[in-house]
Amino acid sequence: MKKKFILEGLGCANCAAKMERSINKLDGVKEATVNFMTQKMVIEGEDEKMPAIIQSAEKIVKDIEPDTTMKKA
Repeated sequence: MKKKFILEGLGCANCAAKMERSINKLDGVKEATVNFMTQKMVIEGEDEKMPAIIQSAEKIVKDIEPDTTMKKA
């Protein structure tokens, strides 16, 4: 399953890279990409683990850049 999100308020390319690395380490994630220029994130993962993956991804985004919000694209 692939889920797409818009990262509103993402202001740091280095932070985007950190988010991508951290989310890729989550259990059940096949691939996660964060594009700083378009402010989009795509997470591909196992269907049954997707709710937990999204919850963890939101926490990672907030920990790295507190002013950034994840919205479904």
